[in-house]
Amino acid sequence: MNFASRRMLLPSLSVLLVYAGFATAQNYPHKPIRIVVPFQAGGSTDVVFRILAPRLSEQLGQTVVVDNRPGGGATIGMEIVAKSPPDAHTLGVATLSFVCNPFILSTLPYDSEKDLAPVTLVTRVPHVFAVHPSVPVRSIKELIALAKAKPGGILYASGGNATSNHLAMEYFNYKAGVKMVHVAYKGAGSALTSLLSGETTIFAASLSSAVQHFKSGRLIAIGVSTLTRDPILPGVPTIAESGVPGYEVVEWHGVVVPAGTPGALIDRLHQEIVKALALPDIKEKIVNVGAQSVGSTPDELAAHIKKELGIWSTVVKAAGIRVD
Repeated sequence: MNFASRRMLLPSLSVLLVYAGFATAQNYPHKPIRIVVPFQAGGSTDVVFRILAPRLSEQLGQTVVVDNRPGGGATIGMEIVAKSPPDAHTLGVATLSFVCNPFILSTLPYDSEKDLAPVTLVTRVPHVFAVHPSVPVRSIKELIALAKAKPGGILYASGGNATSNHLAMEYFNYKAGVKMVHVAYKGAGSALTSLLSGETTIFAASLSSAVQHFKSGRLIAIGVSTLTRDPILPGVPTIAESGVPGYEVVEWHGVVVPAGTPGALIDRLHQEIVKALALPDIKEKIVNVGAQSVGSTPDELAAHIKKELGIWSTVVKAAGIRVD
C-alpha cells in the first residue's frame, strides 16, 4: 500500500474506531458490575458505595455489588482490580492509602500510575482535630505553642499505622514544625475512646464519628482539615487559616478501572456516577455519613492523584512511616 492510499484509509479507520467505541458503550454493561472496596464492611468507604450501588444498578440496568476485599493496606483489593479484564465491569475504590502505599510499602503488586485508570472522584471526608477538654488548647495556634513547649510530650491517637488519621497528624507535624508522638490503636473507634478517656491528647477524627461528642462537650473541635470550613461546624476554623497555610488532608474515594478500559466506557461510568451523586436523596445520605459529594472528571481525578503522590512521597519520608 502506497502513502497516498494510507492517507485515504486513515479517515475511514478513525470513523470505525469511533463507531466501535460507541457500540461498546451502547452494549455496556452486559453482566453484573462489582465495586471492589479494599476495606472491611462498615467503614466510611464501604458505606458510601453501598449508598451508590443500588442507584447505579437502576441507572445501568444491571446488578451492582460491593465486594469487600480488605488486607495488605488496601493492596489486595486494588491488585484484583488492576488484574481484571479492562471491560468496566470491575471497579476499584482508590483512597488516601492508594497514594501513600508506593512510599510506605517496599513492593506493590501493581503500578499505581500505570495499571489503573481514573473515572471520578466520588467523595471527600474531612477530618477534625479534636482534643480532650482537660487539654489547655482551644485553637490550632495554641496546639502548636504547646507542642513546641513540650516536644515529644503530646500524644496523638490514630486508628493504626498509615491510616488517614495517622497521616493527617504526621502532615501536621511536618507543616507546623512540631513533633507530637504517635499512639496507634486497632481501629478509629478505639482511638476515639482513648481521647474521650483522656489517655491521649488529640485525634484527627472523621466528622461523623466525633460530631456528637463536640455537641455534648466531651471533646473540643479546634480545626478542620479541609481548605474551607465545614457547614456542619461553621464556627470551627480550618487548620490552613489557623497558622498552617496550605494544610489540607481529607480521606477521599475515587473510582478507578483497569488500565486499557475503553474511553467510551470510562465516560459512561463517569456520567452515571455523577448523575447518581446529584440526586437529593443520595446527597443527603452521603452528608449523613460525614462525606462530601464531588463527582469530578477523569482528568480531574488523575490530577488529584498526581498531586497527592507528590505530597505523600515527601511526608512519608520525613515521618519515616513504614508498614513492612
